[in-house]
Amino acid sequence: MSGQEKGNSVPLQTPDLPNAKPTPAPGSPLDADFIGKCVEEALSAIEAANSTEELKKARADHAGDKSPLALANREIGKLVPGQRKAAGKLIGQSRGAVNQALAARAKALAAAELEAQLASEHVDVTLPVELSPVGAIHPITALIDDMCDVFLAMGWEVVEGPEFEAEWLNFDALNTGPHHPARALSDTLFVEPLENHLLMRTQTSPVQMRTMLTRDVPLYIVSPGQVYRADEYDATHLPVFHQLEGLAIDKGITLADLKGTLDHLARAMFGDIKTRLRPHYFPFTEPSAEMDLECFVCHGESVGNPAKPCRTCKSEGWIEWGGCGIVNPRVLETAGIDPSVYTGFAFGMGIDRTVMFRNNAPDLRDFVEGDVRFSRSLIGGAR
Repeated sequence: MSGQEKGNSVPLQTPDLPNAKPTPAPGSPLDADFIGKCVEEALSAIEAANSTEELKKARADHAGDKSPLALANREIGKLVPGQRKAAGKLIGQSRGAVNQALAARAKALAAAELEAQLASEHVDVTLPVELSPVGAIHPITALIDDMCDVFLAMGWEVVEGPEFEAEWLNFDALNTGPHHPARALSDTLFVEPLENHLLMRTQTSPVQMRTMLTRDVPLYIVSPGQVYRADEYDATHLPVFHQLEGLAIDKGITLADLKGTLDHLARAMFGDIKTRLRPHYFPFTEPSAEMDLECFVCHGESVGNPAKPCRTCKSEGWIEWGGCGIVNPRVLETAGIDPSVYTGFAFGMGIDRTVMFRNNAPDLRDFVEGDVRFSRSLIGGAR
């Protein structure tokens, strides 16, 4: 035991004995000399305790129920009434001195042990630490945020709508006739009873129509969200996937505005990449086109070159990204917008497919398996 620890202990004290000493025989449990010796032994044992465990043993030996002082206290009742007061005072002072010494030593040992523990458990907070990740943002969610940020930076607005939609908003209002194949039960998930004409939306285009019906022009909006199709669950198809569609309506909107907007989005998503508009047909736009991206794997080198085939683009040199076009005047009239004054363009692409393009992910099913290792492996998905 160090000198500092000894300095924190209570020095050996022998209680002042009363002048009127009891008269028990020398060596008996109530003899004043015997009591003084017991106190000296107790204080010495307490001072010698170098740990709380050793002090616990000293407490049991010298202040416990079977200690000499405790046994002496029981002998007071055997004295004649005139001797009990002096004996009680002697025993009480002696036990009090021992208990005070125990308390002081316990406090000193606790402080010393705490100081030793803090020294042994010292941590250098200036050292670099590597925190284990607790999760990852899903790659679909991460890309939705990135794509929306591109349009927010241009002053557009993000608008959302219900996934449980009316058939009129999903098809009729968008100039999709009653006999269009997309309205077949084999392609669309209608909700029973069928006569209510309710379905799980097949595209986010109903959000555009809802906005045109309730807002004034000009409009510049994007609408991301989940859509539903009666597709097989395989490497390239999911019955539930995600789309981002955009709509711009203003005076003087042309196809050039559409091309410039989509080129800007493509560069934000894929870097310096070539694009093209390929003529196509959609009932809600006229003229309409498919937006293609130059294959980011072969960069067109596989076209007409059997020695270097490309599985990604099937050696065509281009990959289909999404549909677009100038808003059909019939759609504008349905929304109460004068097509002789306002024009607009619309576009839509699959967000899941965009993630696949950015990361060359081979299987769409990986996006719904819930494996955080897959999420962390993709661009923009790790946290």
